[in-house]
Amino acid sequence: MTPRRQLVVLVSADLVSNLGTRISVVTIPWLVLVTTGSPTKMGLVAFAETLPYLLSSALGTPWADRIGLRRTSIVCDVGSAVAMLVVALTPWLGFAPLVVLVAVAGALRGIGDRVKHVMFRPVAEAAGVPLIRLTSAYDGLSRVVTLFGAAVGGLLIAWFGVTEAILIDAASFGICALLIGVLVRPPAAPAQPAQPESYLRALREGFGYLGRDRPLLGMLVVVSALNMVANASVAVYIPFWVAQQLHGPSGLGLVLAAFSAGALLGNVLFTALGPRLPGRLTFLLGATIAGTPRLVALAISDELPVVLVVTFLSGIGIAAVNPLLGVALYERVPPALQTRVIGIAGSLAFIGLPVGALLGGWSVDALGLTPALLVMAAACLLVTAYPLLTRTVRTNTPSQPTPA
Repeated sequence: MTPRRQLVVLVSADLVSNLGTRISVVTIPWLVLVTTGSPTKMGLVAFAETLPYLLSSALGTPWADRIGLRRTSIVCDVGSAVAMLVVALTPWLGFAPLVVLVAVAGALRGIGDRVKHVMFRPVAEAAGVPLIRLTSAYDGLSRVVTLFGAAVGGLLIAWFGVTEAILIDAASFGICALLIGVLVRPPAAPAQPAQPESYLRALREGFGYLGRDRPLLGMLVVVSALNMVANASVAVYIPFWVAQQLHGPSGLGLVLAAFSAGALLGNVLFTALGPRLPGRLTFLLGATIAGTPRLVALAISDELPVVLVVTFLSGIGIAAVNPLLGVALYERVPPALQTRVIGIAGSLAFIGLPVGALLGGWSVDALGLTPALLVMAAACLLVTAYPLLTRTVRTNTPSQPTPA
């Protein structure tokens, strides 16, 4: 198979795995709801999947380097499939075993997702595909999967029932493992030393590299802040604004869809124009547009069309951020450290999601909606503008400090 076709298969397999993850976000809580009727247990099972995902993304990658990226990806997807099969076929086991199985599946996905992303670079280079074009196209496709994955999960439950929906979820991970196992052969990695380094030393080198690369660390802080704003908006700010201003849920889907639509359009534009744009300036401009304006619009306007337009433009801005972060990780980090550094970077970027939900709820309770929005907008502007003021983000000038 040609390198370009291998790249298509690798990206497709990753998207199939992502689709399975989005389906499980709907099917597993629904299973808990119909079997226990407890909202608290629904939240607990969601937490049990998210926390291991974040931890394994950072802490499990040294083992992936030792085992091999392709082999790790296959094992993690097969393990996720088995865990979902057990959940679907043994509902009588009870809630505690369900939490354990979901936690195991979350941990496996955290490692599996990171190693697939590390494989993108050598396969793309072998195919002659520019990294900025790959990361932009992948970001857009991932947004499509995110946008429709939850809806697919709901439809599967409605059409087939929750058990069958979880079985389909399990099948998605099996398909991913099969595609990579049969059709993807990344270029050979550099030879490993005869005596493998210890786990703690490998992990320390990953954290140490990231601590020395201030431009890359600055980008991660910005992305984490944007994730915080995004989750606070989805979980708290937008629903409260819709309830207060529109007095009903009819506008909620429109506001959320406006951001997704803007992001999809932005991905199309950035995939075409990205290689010709200045990386540093584009990253900072996109981050600034993506965060603060949508919060300010909610704070100062009670008109739905105004909020929809600003939210749509913010979606266009976010389309440049993740692809440029991906390119920076591929270009700045030495190949031998990419698995562990990309894993740690993913955890740092995603930590803004749970923090955003907590801060969003607390800020509205403590301050009220409008002051909370303005405070969050100011904080987001400060974080996104700081790299510009200090000139710490330089995505066009790869820098590779020597690992400790």
